[in-house]
Amino acid sequence: MEDLQTRQTRLAHRLEQLHQRGVEIVDPRQTYLDDAVDIARIEAGVVLHPGARLLGARTYLAAGAEVGTEGPATLRDAVLGPRARVASGFVHGAVLLRDASLGANAHVRPGTLLEEEASTAHAVGLKHTILLPFVTLGSLINFCDALVAGGTSRRDHSEIGSGYIHFNYTPWGERGDKATPSLVGDVARGALLRERRIFLGGSGGMIGPRRVGYGAIAGAGQVLRRDVPEGHLSVQPVRKSQRAVPSSFLGSLSPRREQNIRYIANLEALVAVYRELRLPRLPREPAFAGERAVLEAAVETLELAIGERVKRLSSFVVERGGEPPRFKPRPRLPCPLEITRGRARDYVEHVRWIQARTDLEANMLRGWLVAIVEDRVQAEAS
Repeated sequence: MEDLQTRQTRLAHRLEQLHQRGVEIVDPRQTYLDDAVDIARIEAGVVLHPGARLLGARTYLAAGAEVGTEGPATLRDAVLGPRARVASGFVHGAVLLRDASLGANAHVRPGTLLEEEASTAHAVGLKHTILLPFVTLGSLINFCDALVAGGTSRRDHSEIGSGYIHFNYTPWGERGDKATPSLVGDVARGALLRERRIFLGGSGGMIGPRRVGYGAIAGAGQVLRRDVPEGHLSVQPVRKSQRAVPSSFLGSLSPRREQNIRYIANLEALVAVYRELRLPRLPREPAFAGERAVLEAAVETLELAIGERVKRLSSFVVERGGEPPRFKPRPRLPCPLEITRGRARDYVEHVRWIQARTDLEANMLRGWLVAIVEDRVQAEAS
């Protein structure tokens, strides 16, 4: 077994290698990276503040990323795009795209993806959560097994107020279940960045699985137990109820099954956005290798999330005597737009590119994504 001095010498050498690559290490005495971290995956221009700890072979930090701006931060197998920031906390297996940020004391687990400029304030816990561009979460939030979309810019974005919880567990069945994913917005419309923002008021919660439409507002201080239609203000009073719980109670099957399938179908549509729009547009020049690595990590994260949801749904259905969903691969539905790989000097980053589409092009893309979702829903219904 290596002694302490040998390990410290090797760490100092690896930190010096990072420094030579152009990584700013504010205080090497308070910076750590384990032997699994590939130094080549930490780009020049990254800033590691005191207390930064990097672990895992998957960890990737693109140029301009900052770790530990407000306190100690541990990243394990996390992927940060250009100028992404982690103020402090623990981030495991998550992917943050360009300019996304996590506030102080974050606790983020695998299956989490923050797209461009999505952000959280302090003390936010996330797992298997997808935030589309610009979505903002307040402080003291626990969100697991959900996708949130809506809004058109950093000034016009969907927001979840402080003190909000997405309840992703029900006690019914032998061990309870987590077949509870919620759609706040969707992919087919939300990915085009043209929809009205959604607001979920603070000091509240949502019992999954739920669906919330674009333009909806949920009043503060309530727990949503029913879906909120598009463009509606919702204040849902709590009904008093006290009754015996049968030991064998399992809860209903059909609505939950359909909601889970639709959620999975939305994740598949988002994978198609990456594979058919984002990745094919990237120039082949070496300067875009980092961008490609980040987008490929996003696809891996979405596939992980899909696998988790299929597993949870299958357990839920089988326990209730149903046939587990097959989820066999579906025929590829090609993108309706002709996507060409341009040169580096002509490349337009994704958010600007998608916002520049004409109404006709946006409608074509929307129809394509809707078709992907409905194809999966119909396949699992048959």
